[in-house]
Amino acid sequence: MSYSSPLLSRPGAAELQGTTLVDAAGVPWHYGNPLVEQRAVETGSAIIDRSQRRVISVSGPDAPGFLHNLLSQKLDDVTTGFAAGALDLDMQGHVLHHMDIVFSGETFYLDVPSQQFDSLKDFLTRMVFWSDVTVDEAALAVITVLGTALPAPSAAVAERTVSWPGCPRQDFLVPRAELEVAAAELESHGGTLAGLMAFTAERVKAREPELAADLDAKAIAHEIPHWIRRSDERPAFVHLEKGCYRGQETVARVENLGRSPRLLVLLYLDGSAPEAPESGADITLGGRRVGRLGTVVEDCDFGPIALGLVKRSALSQGDLAIGPVAASVEPESIPQDEGPKAGRAAVDRLRGR
Repeated sequence: MSYSSPLLSRPGAAELQGTTLVDAAGVPWHYGNPLVEQRAVETGSAIIDRSQRRVISVSGPDAPGFLHNLLSQKLDDVTTGFAAGALDLDMQGHVLHHMDIVFSGETFYLDVPSQQFDSLKDFLTRMVFWSDVTVDEAALAVITVLGTALPAPSAAVAERTVSWPGCPRQDFLVPRAELEVAAAELESHGGTLAGLMAFTAERVKAREPELAADLDAKAIAHEIPHWIRRSDERPAFVHLEKGCYRGQETVARVENLGRSPRLLVLLYLDGSAPEAPESGADITLGGRRVGRLGTVVEDCDFGPIALGLVKRSALSQGDLAIGPVAASVEPESIPQDEGPKAGRAAVDRLRGR
Protein backbone atom coordinates (compact mmCIF):
# COMPACT_ATOMS: atom_id res chain seq x y z
CA MET A 1 0.00 0.00 0.00
CA SER A 2 1.38 3.42 -0.93
CA TYR A 3 2.28 5.84 1.84
CA SER A 4 0.27 9.02 2.50
CA SER A 5 1.36 11.52 5.15
CA PRO A 6 -1.28 12.91 7.51
CA LEU A 7 0.06 16.39 6.70
CA LEU A 8 -1.46 16.06 3.23
CA SER A 9 -4.74 16.95 4.96
CA ARG A 10 -3.41 20.45 5.74
CA PRO A 11 -5.00 23.30 3.72
CA GLY A 12 -3.37 23.68 0.30
CA ALA A 13 -1.20 20.57 0.65
CA ALA A 14 -0.44 18.94 -2.69
CA GLU A 15 1.79 16.07 -3.77
CA LEU A 16 4.24 16.34 -6.65
CA GLN A 17 2.36 15.61 -9.85
CA GLY A 18 3.70 13.39 -12.62
CA THR A 19 6.52 10.89 -12.58
CA THR A 20 9.81 11.65 -10.89
CA LEU A 21 12.97 9.90 -9.76
CA VAL A 22 13.05 12.05 -6.62
CA ASP A 23 11.84 10.33 -3.44
CA ALA A 24 8.71 12.44 -3.02
CA ALA A 25 5.64 10.19 -2.98
CA GLY A 26 3.20 10.55 -0.13
CA VAL A 27 4.27 13.88 1.37
CA PRO A 28 3.35 17.51 0.57
CA TRP A 29 5.40 18.93 -2.30
CA HIS A 30 4.01 22.32 -1.35
CA TYR A 31 1.14 23.91 0.57
CA GLY A 32 -0.18 26.12 -2.21
CA ASN A 33 2.56 28.73 -2.60
CA PRO A 34 5.85 26.90 -3.13
CA LEU A 35 8.15 29.82 -3.95
CA VAL A 36 6.92 31.82 -0.95
CA GLU A 37 7.43 28.74 1.23
CA GLN A 38 11.09 28.70 0.23
CA ARG A 39 11.50 32.18 1.74
CA ALA A 40 10.85 30.73 5.19
CA VAL A 41 14.31 29.15 4.99
CA GLU A 42 15.84 32.64 4.77
CA THR A 43 13.52 34.50 7.13
CA GLY A 44 12.69 31.93 9.78
CA SER A 45 12.24 28.19 10.19
CA ALA A 46 10.81 25.97 7.44
CA ILE A 47 9.30 22.69 8.65
CA ILE A 48 9.58 19.94 6.03
CA ASP A 49 7.69 16.66 6.16
CA ARG A 50 10.16 14.01 4.95
CA SER A 51 8.23 11.05 6.31
CA GLN A 52 8.39 9.29 2.93
CA ARG A 53 11.87 8.20 4.00
CA ARG A 54 12.12 4.96 5.94
CA VAL A 55 14.23 4.21 8.98
CA ILE A 56 16.27 1.14 9.92
CA SER A 57 17.30 0.56 13.54
CA VAL A 58 20.49 -1.35 14.31
CA SER A 59 20.92 -2.15 17.98
CA GLY A 60 22.79 -4.51 20.27
CA PRO A 61 26.24 -4.68 21.91
CA ASP A 62 28.01 -5.34 18.59
CA ALA A 63 26.18 -2.64 16.58
CA PRO A 64 29.05 -0.08 16.44
CA GLY A 65 31.59 -2.60 15.15
CA PHE A 66 29.06 -4.30 12.90
CA LEU A 67 28.22 -1.09 11.01
CA HIS A 68 31.81 0.15 11.13
CA ASN A 69 32.92 -2.94 9.18
CA LEU A 70 30.22 -2.57 6.51
CA LEU A 71 29.90 1.14 5.81
CA SER A 72 32.19 3.99 4.75
CA GLN A 73 31.75 5.89 8.02
CA LYS A 74 33.85 5.44 11.17
CA LEU A 75 31.33 4.18 13.72
CA ASP A 76 33.22 1.95 16.16
CA ASP A 77 33.76 4.61 18.83
CA VAL A 78 30.93 7.12 18.39
CA THR A 79 29.07 8.65 21.32
CA THR A 80 25.43 9.57 21.89
CA GLY A 81 24.23 12.21 19.46
CA PHE A 82 26.72 11.36 16.73
CA ALA A 83 25.25 12.20 13.33
CA ALA A 84 26.70 11.75 9.86
CA GLY A 85 26.13 10.16 6.49
CA ALA A 86 27.44 6.81 5.29
CA LEU A 87 27.67 4.78 2.10
CA ASP A 88 27.35 1.13 1.24
CA LEU A 89 29.56 0.37 -1.77
CA ASP A 90 30.00 -2.64 -4.02
CA MET A 91 33.38 -4.32 -4.55
CA GLN A 92 34.25 -1.84 -7.33
CA GLY A 93 33.42 1.15 -5.13
CA HIS A 94 30.12 2.01 -6.82
CA VAL A 95 27.48 3.55 -4.53
CA LEU A 96 24.71 1.08 -3.68
CA HIS A 97 23.08 2.88 -0.75
CA HIS A 98 23.52 6.23 0.94
CA MET A 99 22.00 7.04 4.30
CA ASP A 100 21.86 9.53 7.15
CA ILE A 101 22.80 8.13 10.56
CA VAL A 102 22.21 9.21 14.14
CA PHE A 103 23.27 7.29 17.27
CA SER A 104 20.98 7.49 20.29
CA GLY A 105 23.37 5.80 22.72
CA GLU A 106 21.79 2.37 22.31
CA THR A 107 20.61 2.30 18.73
CA PHE A 108 21.81 3.50 15.36
CA TYR A 109 19.03 4.91 13.18
CA LEU A 110 19.68 4.82 9.43
CA ASP A 111 17.17 6.73 7.30
CA VAL A 112 17.13 6.26 3.56
CA PRO A 113 15.01 7.17 0.52
CA SER A 114 12.09 4.77 0.35
CA GLN A 115 13.45 3.04 -2.78
CA GLN A 116 16.61 1.98 -0.92
CA PHE A 117 14.99 0.60 2.22
CA ASP A 118 14.29 -3.02 1.29
CA SER A 119 17.66 -3.76 -0.30
CA LEU A 120 19.65 -2.08 2.50
CA LYS A 121 17.71 -3.81 5.26
CA ASP A 122 18.13 -7.14 3.46
CA PHE A 123 21.89 -6.58 3.10
CA LEU A 124 22.35 -5.67 6.77
CA THR A 125 20.26 -8.63 7.90
CA ARG A 126 22.27 -11.06 5.76
CA MET A 127 25.53 -9.76 7.24
CA VAL A 128 24.60 -10.30 10.91
CA PHE A 129 26.02 -13.86 11.16
CA TRP A 130 27.16 -14.27 14.79
CA SER A 131 27.10 -10.59 15.73
CA ASP A 132 24.92 -9.63 18.69
CA VAL A 133 22.90 -7.21 16.57
CA THR A 134 19.23 -6.67 15.78
CA VAL A 135 18.19 -5.08 12.48
CA ASP A 136 14.60 -3.84 12.30
CA GLU A 137 12.42 -1.23 10.66
CA ALA A 138 11.79 1.66 13.05
CA ALA A 139 8.31 3.19 12.89
CA LEU A 140 9.79 6.67 12.79
CA ALA A 141 9.22 9.67 10.55
CA VAL A 142 11.77 12.30 9.57
CA ILE A 143 10.93 15.99 10.03
CA THR A 144 13.50 18.54 8.86
CA VAL A 145 13.81 22.17 9.94
CA LEU A 146 15.70 24.48 7.58
CA GLY A 147 16.82 27.93 8.68
CA THR A 148 16.63 29.09 12.29
CA ALA A 149 16.88 26.18 14.73
CA LEU A 150 13.83 25.13 16.75
CA PRO A 151 13.51 23.13 19.99
CA ALA A 152 13.09 19.41 19.43
CA PRO A 153 9.51 18.12 19.54
CA SER A 154 8.75 16.39 22.83
CA ALA A 155 8.13 13.11 20.96
CA ALA A 156 11.53 13.13 19.22
CA VAL A 157 13.39 9.83 19.57
CA ALA A 158 16.56 11.26 18.03
CA GLU A 159 17.73 14.54 16.56
CA ARG A 160 20.72 15.66 14.56
CA THR A 161 22.22 18.87 13.32
CA VAL A 162 23.24 18.14 9.75
CA SER A 163 26.52 19.52 8.49
CA TRP A 164 26.17 19.92 4.74
CA PRO A 165 27.24 22.65 2.31
CA GLY A 166 23.84 24.32 2.57
CA CYS A 167 21.57 26.25 4.92
CA PRO A 168 21.26 25.37 8.65
CA ARG A 169 19.43 22.05 9.00
CA GLN A 170 17.97 19.97 11.82
CA ASP A 171 16.48 16.51 11.42
CA PHE A 172 14.13 15.01 13.99
CA LEU A 173 13.03 11.38 14.14
CA VAL A 174 9.58 11.08 15.70
CA PRO A 175 7.14 8.16 16.00
CA ARG A 176 4.97 8.04 12.89
CA ALA A 177 1.87 8.15 15.08
CA GLU A 178 3.11 11.48 16.51
CA LEU A 179 3.96 13.16 13.19
CA GLU A 180 1.04 15.60 13.20
CA VAL A 181 1.55 16.49 16.86
CA ALA A 182 5.28 17.02 16.35
CA ALA A 183 4.71 19.28 13.35
CA ALA A 184 2.16 21.34 15.31
CA GLU A 185 4.61 21.67 18.19
CA LEU A 186 7.31 22.97 15.85
CA GLU A 187 4.78 25.44 14.44
CA SER A 188 4.02 26.62 17.98
CA HIS A 189 7.70 27.52 18.34
CA GLY A 190 7.50 29.80 15.30
CA GLY A 191 8.15 27.42 12.42
CA THR A 192 6.28 27.50 9.10
CA LEU A 193 5.23 24.46 7.10
CA ALA A 194 6.98 24.23 3.74
CA GLY A 195 6.74 21.48 1.16
CA LEU A 196 9.38 19.02 0.05
CA MET A 197 9.96 21.29 -2.97
CA ALA A 198 11.60 23.81 -0.62
CA PHE A 199 13.86 21.11 0.81
CA THR A 200 14.69 19.86 -2.68
CA ALA A 201 15.73 23.34 -3.83
CA GLU A 202 18.07 23.63 -0.83
CA ARG A 203 19.36 20.10 -1.41
CA VAL A 204 20.21 20.92 -5.01
CA LYS A 205 21.98 24.14 -4.02
CA ALA A 206 23.91 22.14 -1.40
CA ARG A 207 24.85 19.63 -4.14
CA GLU A 208 23.48 16.79 -2.03
CA PRO A 209 22.35 13.94 -4.32
CA GLU A 210 19.66 11.31 -4.04
CA LEU A 211 20.86 8.04 -5.46
CA ALA A 212 17.97 7.26 -7.83
CA ALA A 213 17.59 10.79 -9.16
CA ASP A 214 21.16 12.06 -9.32
CA LEU A 215 23.59 9.17 -9.62
CA ASP A 216 23.88 6.07 -11.75
CA ALA A 217 25.20 2.53 -11.45
CA LYS A 218 28.78 3.71 -12.09
CA ALA A 219 28.81 6.50 -9.48
CA ILE A 220 31.68 6.50 -6.97
CA ALA A 221 32.04 8.52 -3.79
CA HIS A 222 34.67 10.97 -5.08
CA GLU A 223 32.23 12.30 -7.68
CA ILE A 224 30.57 14.15 -4.79
CA PRO A 225 33.59 16.00 -3.34
CA HIS A 226 32.04 16.99 0.00
CA TRP A 227 31.30 13.34 0.73
CA ILE A 228 35.03 12.79 1.34
CA ARG A 229 36.29 13.69 4.81
CA ARG A 230 39.76 15.23 4.73
CA SER A 231 39.58 17.14 8.02
CA ASP A 232 37.70 17.18 11.31
CA GLU A 233 35.45 20.01 10.16
CA ARG A 234 32.56 17.86 9.00
CA PRO A 235 31.69 14.16 9.49
CA ALA A 236 31.25 13.49 5.79
CA PHE A 237 30.00 10.25 4.23
CA VAL A 238 33.45 8.71 3.68
CA HIS A 239 36.00 8.61 6.49
CA LEU A 240 39.48 8.24 4.99
CA GLU A 241 41.11 7.01 8.20
CA LYS A 242 39.41 3.64 8.18
CA GLY A 243 39.41 0.65 5.87
CA CYS A 244 38.20 -2.93 5.66
CA TYR A 245 34.79 -2.17 4.17
CA ARG A 246 33.58 -3.28 0.77
CA GLY A 247 34.72 -0.88 -1.96
CA GLN A 248 37.37 0.79 0.20
CA GLU A 249 40.10 -0.07 -2.30
CA THR A 250 38.50 2.15 -4.94
CA VAL A 251 38.14 5.01 -2.45
CA ALA A 252 41.82 4.74 -1.49
CA ARG A 253 42.99 4.42 -5.10
CA VAL A 254 41.15 7.54 -6.26
CA GLU A 255 42.20 9.51 -3.19
CA ASN A 256 45.88 8.61 -3.50
CA LEU A 257 46.48 8.13 -7.20
CA GLY A 258 44.01 10.10 -9.26
CA ARG A 259 40.68 11.82 -9.34
CA SER A 260 37.14 10.93 -10.33
CA PRO A 261 36.32 11.17 -14.06
CA ARG A 262 33.04 12.96 -13.31
CA LEU A 263 31.74 15.49 -10.81
CA LEU A 264 28.30 16.28 -9.45
CA VAL A 265 27.75 19.98 -10.12
CA LEU A 266 25.03 22.60 -9.74
CA LEU A 267 23.47 23.70 -13.02
CA TYR A 268 21.46 26.82 -13.84
CA LEU A 269 18.92 26.06 -16.55
CA ASP A 270 17.49 28.43 -19.14
CA GLY A 271 14.15 29.45 -17.67
CA SER A 272 12.77 30.61 -21.01
CA ALA A 273 12.39 27.04 -22.28
CA PRO A 274 8.72 25.97 -22.52
CA GLU A 275 9.35 22.81 -20.45
CA ALA A 276 12.03 21.84 -17.96
CA PRO A 277 14.04 18.70 -18.83
CA GLU A 278 13.54 15.55 -16.79
CA SER A 279 15.95 13.71 -14.50
CA GLY A 280 17.96 11.13 -16.39
CA ALA A 281 18.23 13.20 -19.58
CA ASP A 282 21.56 13.45 -21.40
CA ILE A 283 23.75 16.48 -20.85
CA THR A 284 25.62 17.39 -24.03
CA LEU A 285 28.43 19.66 -25.16
CA GLY A 286 28.59 20.41 -28.87
CA GLY A 287 26.25 17.52 -29.53
CA ARG A 288 28.40 15.02 -27.58
CA ARG A 289 27.04 13.35 -24.44
CA VAL A 290 29.08 14.44 -21.42
CA GLY A 291 26.80 13.72 -18.49
CA ARG A 292 23.49 12.88 -16.89
CA LEU A 293 20.90 15.30 -15.53
CA GLY A 294 19.69 14.72 -11.99
CA THR A 295 17.13 16.50 -9.80
CA VAL A 296 15.44 19.50 -11.45
CA VAL A 297 13.58 22.03 -9.29
CA GLU A 298 12.37 25.62 -9.42
CA ASP A 299 14.22 27.91 -6.99
CA CYS A 300 12.70 31.16 -5.73
CA ASP A 301 15.88 33.11 -6.56
CA PHE A 302 17.55 31.31 -9.45
CA GLY A 303 14.66 29.84 -11.37
CA PRO A 304 15.14 26.29 -12.65
CA ILE A 305 18.23 24.64 -11.16
CA ALA A 306 19.47 21.07 -11.30
CA LEU A 307 22.21 18.66 -10.36
CA GLY A 308 24.29 17.14 -13.12
CA LEU A 309 26.87 14.35 -13.14
CA VAL A 310 29.31 15.68 -15.74
CA LYS A 311 32.68 14.67 -17.14
CA ARG A 312 35.46 16.84 -15.70
CA SER A 313 36.83 17.51 -19.18
CA ALA A 314 33.56 19.22 -20.17
CA LEU A 315 33.26 21.56 -17.20
CA SER A 316 35.50 24.30 -18.54
CA GLN A 317 34.54 24.19 -22.22
CA GLY A 318 31.46 26.40 -22.25
CA ASP A 319 27.73 26.08 -21.69
CA LEU A 320 26.10 22.68 -21.70
CA ALA A 321 22.73 21.64 -23.09
CA ILE A 322 19.94 19.27 -22.18
CA GLY A 323 18.02 18.92 -25.40
CA PRO A 324 16.92 22.46 -26.34
CA VAL A 325 17.61 23.81 -22.83
CA ALA A 326 20.91 25.60 -22.20
CA ALA A 327 22.67 25.01 -18.87
CA SER A 328 25.57 26.72 -17.15
CA VAL A 329 27.71 25.30 -14.34
CA GLU A 330 27.95 27.07 -11.00
CA PRO A 331 31.74 27.70 -10.76
CA GLU A 332 31.84 27.12 -7.00
CA SER A 333 30.58 23.58 -7.50
CA ILE A 334 33.84 22.71 -9.27
CA PRO A 335 36.42 21.91 -6.55
CA GLN A 336 39.83 23.52 -6.61
CA ASP A 337 42.74 21.40 -7.77
CA GLU A 338 43.98 19.51 -4.73
CA GLY A 339 47.53 19.33 -6.10
CA PRO A 340 49.68 16.22 -6.56
CA LYS A 341 48.36 13.03 -5.04
CA ALA A 342 50.63 11.40 -2.47
CA GLY A 343 50.37 7.98 -4.04
CA ARG A 344 51.03 9.31 -7.54
CA ALA A 345 54.09 11.19 -6.31
CA ALA A 346 55.43 8.01 -4.72
CA VAL A 347 54.90 6.05 -7.95
CA ASP A 348 56.69 8.74 -9.91
CA ARG A 349 59.66 8.63 -7.51
CA LEU A 350 59.92 4.88 -7.92
CA ARG A 351 59.93 5.33 -11.68
CA GLY A 352 62.64 7.97 -11.41
CA ARG A 353 60.50 10.81 -12.72
